[in-house]
Amino acid sequence: MKSMNSPERPQSQIRHDSLEYPMAPPMADGSVVEIVDGLLWLRMPMPMALNHINLYLLEDDDGWFILDTGLNTKETRELWPIVVERHCNNKPIKGVICTHFHYDHSGLSSWLMETFNVPLYMTHGEFFTLKAFSGGAETLGNEHQLNFYHRTGAPHDLVDKMIEICRKDPFIKHCPPSFTRLREGDVLTIGKRRWHIVIGEGHSPEHACLYCDEDQILLAGDQLLPHISPNILVTEMEPQGQPLINWLRSLDKLQSLNPNTLVLPAHGLVFKQLHLRAQQLIDHHLAQLDILREFAVKETEFNAFQAMKCLFKRSLSPVESMMALGETLAHLNWLENNDDLVCQRENESGINTYVSTPITKEDRIKL
Repeated sequence: MKSMNSPERPQSQIRHDSLEYPMAPPMADGSVVEIVDGLLWLRMPMPMALNHINLYLLEDDDGWFILDTGLNTKETRELWPIVVERHCNNKPIKGVICTHFHYDHSGLSSWLMETFNVPLYMTHGEFFTLKAFSGGAETLGNEHQLNFYHRTGAPHDLVDKMIEICRKDPFIKHCPPSFTRLREGDVLTIGKRRWHIVIGEGHSPEHACLYCDEDQILLAGDQLLPHISPNILVTEMEPQGQPLINWLRSLDKLQSLNPNTLVLPAHGLVFKQLHLRAQQLIDHHLAQLDILREFAVKETEFNAFQAMKCLFKRSLSPVESMMALGETLAHLNWLENNDDLVCQRENESGINTYVSTPITKEDRIKL
């Protein structure tokens, strides 16, 4: 299948200075900012480079819904009762909605369900991916996973460090006991607003955004961020997966929404210019594909780890290397699927190598 060829050479940087930021963020201390009546923006701290997550409270007639949870840390668990007491006007929490399975978005779902005795709303793909990752924590470093990283050409000592970091991850062993399924096209009526479920792919398998057409508001989760591109990566669970194709299609879907939509992301500032931001992100990844095409022409053959070094020039920690390698594989899979590269998988070394697809005389005539 051929798809999404770039008609021009876009900029490689993800510009965001043309976006509109209509309001300042809340502090990550239990404070909130009212977006509109019945919709509150709050932040929870995270002990990492990306030091916050945006969460939202949606007011119903007889209670509130929480959108995304924050990390399962003592600090966040202590902040949630403060938020509810200060800002929920003596109305109870009615439910928890998780946009996707990543643990900054779902890590406190079980605790919130138990604390407030409420259901969890999530898509099928996200709930069961969360379940798979949680259950797979005991088998990290298994033969299949090690072979997956060996085929990328990554050094053995780096692979060992990546696996060890995952084993020590304090947040990975978590899965809520049950969920209520969200589907594409579902409508959640919360108070006076009708929230349409818009499913995205690529960053996660079945990411749920909530869109209110009447008020032109998008609760975007990680699907559309103002300052960074969400990680789009391939893992050993689906080594020939096409998350980049799916994510670009999802961004195209978001561009069908009203251009005046106010975007409420999971990280960074609330912003306007949805269509512009989606296009900036599309252009960035198409530029990354161009960089790999040019690299492939210069190199006789190369492996995924070498391609990662081409895309990511700076020094990377083991966790960053794992994410960068997965994202590089997403781009390589795209190029192979688009017939720009051939992947040679039958090597004595066991390492997959890539070569640029030769351009025939007929192809040159077409160009």
